[in-house]
Amino acid sequence: MAFNPKMQAFSAHINAVTLGTGDKSIVLGGENVLPFYTFDAPMENKPQIGIEISDLGLENYQAPGFQSFYEGCATMADMAKKAETVEGASFLCLYFEGADPNGHNKSVEECVAQLKEVAAVATKPLVIMGCKNVEKDAALFAAMAEALQGRNALFLSAREEDYKSIGASVAMAYNQKVGAESAVDINLAKQLNVLIIQLGVPTGSVVMNVGSAAAGYGFEYVASTLDRVKAAALAQNDNMLQMPIITPISTETWGVKESIMPEADMPEWGSAEERGIEMEITTAAACLACGSDAVILAHPASVAAIAKMIDALV
Repeated sequence: MAFNPKMQAFSAHINAVTLGTGDKSIVLGGENVLPFYTFDAPMENKPQIGIEISDLGLENYQAPGFQSFYEGCATMADMAKKAETVEGASFLCLYFEGADPNGHNKSVEECVAQLKEVAAVATKPLVIMGCKNVEKDAALFAAMAEALQGRNALFLSAREEDYKSIGASVAMAYNQKVGAESAVDINLAKQLNVLIIQLGVPTGSVVMNVGSAAAGYGFEYVASTLDRVKAAALAQNDNMLQMPIITPISTETWGVKESIMPEADMPEWGSAEERGIEMEITTAAACLACGSDAVILAHPASVAAIAKMIDALV
């Protein structure tokens, strides 16, 4: 008897959200199948990969691979031009960690000046990641959304504490995209989406960041949340969970002990850089398999590996 596979394409679909403009623009989401279930139906748009660039340069990335790749780069704009050459990276994520009041406490004006230098040379879509301080990010994003008028950028992230100010200044005032960030819980993710939409932000301007963790560090909560969100969006047609999902990976994986433990202290673990790359690849692959529509990585080798995986599966 011939095998007749049972197809499972859904009538519901994930919202398609465009980042950037022109021929370098990308689309997140749009699918009506579970992740990589291309045997059920084609994926409308393949998952995208962003490469992270810090406003602090390589201060927190001392591995030889980072140093050699960005050799000669004196500014954030120099690093952006170099990062755009990484095969498989379709957007740039600019991480303004230096604005943290508990760290370097760079001024909003200084960060915006760096952003403008990057925007002048970058051709790929931009994703802006703040310093994770609620008050500073609100001021930072408002100024940066104005500076990036017409670039159709995504700002990570709007949280329960600041979604009103960020939604109003980023999406409603300057027509940029907003990332809704929640803490690895489907109910919190949905509640925040509802609040942002009720504020007046169009559904097509919202991307979710439902949280992440490095593989092995409570990642089962991330996996189950991604699974539940995608199932509710497609199987239950829950339109408050049909926003595409973006997951920052690098900020979680390059700070865990497997990535930072010196080789002198743990020689049996092998190369510290290889450990960091492997942690980044493993976490990104798992997030994509569970439902992320885009991931943000830091190491060029990680980007290349995940790009090959995506191409092989779609």
